Amino acid sequence: MTELLLISNAAAGSADDATVAGALAVLRTGAHVEHVRTHGPEQLGAAVANRRERTVVVAGGDGSLHALIQVLDELGGLADQPTVGLLPLGTGNDFSRTLGLPSDVRDAATTVLAGNTTPVDVIRDDTGEAVINVAHIGVGAEAGERARPWKARFGRVGLGVLGYAVGAVEALVATDGYRLAVTADGRPVTTGRRRVLQVAVANGRTIGGGAEIAPDADPGDGLIDLSVSFAAAPLARLAYGLAMRTGRHTDRDDVVRLRVREVTVVARRGTFTVNSDGELSGPVRRRSWRIEPGAYRILVPSIEPDRTE
Repeated sequence: MTELLLISNAAAGSADDATVAGALAVLRTGAHVEHVRTHGPEQLGAAVANRRERTVVVAGGDGSLHALIQVLDELGGLADQPTVGLLPLGTGNDFSRTLGLPSDVRDAATTVLAGNTTPVDVIRDDTGEAVINVAHIGVGAEAGERARPWKARFGRVGLGVLGYAVGAVEALVATDGYRLAVTADGRPVTTGRRRVLQVAVANGRTIGGGAEIAPDADPGDGLIDLSVSFAAAPLARLAYGLAMRTGRHTDRDDVVRLRVREVTVVARRGTFTVNSDGELSGPVRRRSWRIEPGAYRILVPSIEPDRTE
């Protein structure tokens, strides 16, 4: 029988005891499962180090999967392209959307038992951090910072995802753009003369609970989906923010989109903050990223054969 190690993040958006218990009940119909509830990086590291030959399944959001992949990497586990599972119990659950995972935790548990595995890239920054979904700079990172208190307030009534929207509105109103030089695969995208509203270095398609920052991104294609927005004027910022909710911002003349393997961003004035899978870092003056194809495998829903013929 399959051996699983289920790790639930006590801080994840909807990983309450009853919800996790429901997922456990499903998993135990087809696997031997040990459940460990973690409260921080040290406990997570200890649990993963003790995994032996078991497949690790994390119950949480993008941040929880990010933390798991980072720990596996530090333990040398990514060298063997490990298989992991994800039960989407975070606030935004953006990467699980890209992967097509069910939003219902019991259905997601069934996927762990009966799904297929698919190779997934990671984006590595120059500090060694692995990005599983999206790293972004500018208005998106500022929105993430402003959303934190709102996520906590709305989270008390189960509506934490609304915090992203409030943070985004506040950031769009407050910013007037950033002086950033962006280089992709050794070629300049912008030198810093034009103000930049946002830079997104994407592996997944959405951020902030569904905003389609990179609607065509494929986390298994071996490429970074880079987008740079120059919509820094007040009305342009508003139009960009509204269009990004549905991915229509990519049609704007003031947005540049590229598929690349390496990206470098340098502040021409001041510093910037980076939002990587919901975690903020900085301020920094420079950051680089490169793609690492097929770093791990993840369980996704099986595709039923077409029997209409």
